[in-house]
Amino acid sequence: MTDKQQITIGTRGSALALWQANWVKSELEREYPGIKVSLTVIKTKGDKILDVPLAKVGGKGLFVKEIEDALLSHDIDLAVHSMKDVPTELPDGLQVAIFPPREDPRDAFFSHTGKSLDEMPKGAVIGTSSLRRIAQLLNAFPHLKTKDLRGNVDTRLKKLERGEYDGIILAYAGVKRLGWADKVTELLDPLISLPAIAQGALGIETRIEDDFNNQRLAFFHDPKTALAVRAERALLRTLEGGCQVPIAAYAAVDENNQISITGLVAALDGRKIIKETACGEDPENLGESLARALLQQGAGKLLEECFTTNPEI
Repeated sequence: MTDKQQITIGTRGSALALWQANWVKSELEREYPGIKVSLTVIKTKGDKILDVPLAKVGGKGLFVKEIEDALLSHDIDLAVHSMKDVPTELPDGLQVAIFPPREDPRDAFFSHTGKSLDEMPKGAVIGTSSLRRIAQLLNAFPHLKTKDLRGNVDTRLKKLERGEYDGIILAYAGVKRLGWADKVTELLDPLISLPAIAQGALGIETRIEDDFNNQRLAFFHDPKTALAVRAERALLRTLEGGCQVPIAAYAAVDENNQISITGLVAALDGRKIIKETACGEDPENLGESLARALLQQGAGKLLEECFTTNPEI
């Protein structure tokens, strides 16, 4: 029988993942005085392979599969994820139905000289492990070079400080959560760098059958964040893309729950970008219809080229 006064959270061991899990822990303890919340750190495949670009590692769920296995085996009660790491298809018996309010979804640029992207000289080396960022960066700034960048947020910032890169691009949400917002040189306009699917959003994954905990966690849920994330993930699912392909989307929800979503598919080298915006009320239908519009404009060919270049994806 489950001890209702105890709850175990599964998490990756990075500083950001631990911040996110500890935030959920503290909110649970504040909402339910007397509850005992513990963390179980789980190393995922994505955490173990640090010397290979993510797009070359292959497979979906690089940062969640082992944690989901622990959920299914009842070793943990819930998992806290960065939603941009979560595949659009979940294992049978699991759900992500709880979405806390979303943090700022924009990309952030860092340079040790304080120069903006516009001011970077020809041949400057920009670090990122994201094909999405690389494609958009080369489209807007073809005179720049890119170099793979792996590791946790603090590791990446240290590599910049050592001069291994002229600049790096990271998700602002993680940087802000870790208290390093003052290190940002500039926040990138989505016109330059449209965010990853669900960037800045957290998701709490649970067992569908676990009615008690699902009800206990309901206070975290932000309906507008849920609508936006569902629309973006519906687009990704329809395009059959993982988090390591050059697909981007960002949905905004107004006070009347009207959703506006912009989606993008790019060539790996940035030579071509297909971008469209659509509005509606139903997140799944909206994301799917926007994906079909992108495919009609040639997005399928760009994705096919990506998969041919990176067959492991």
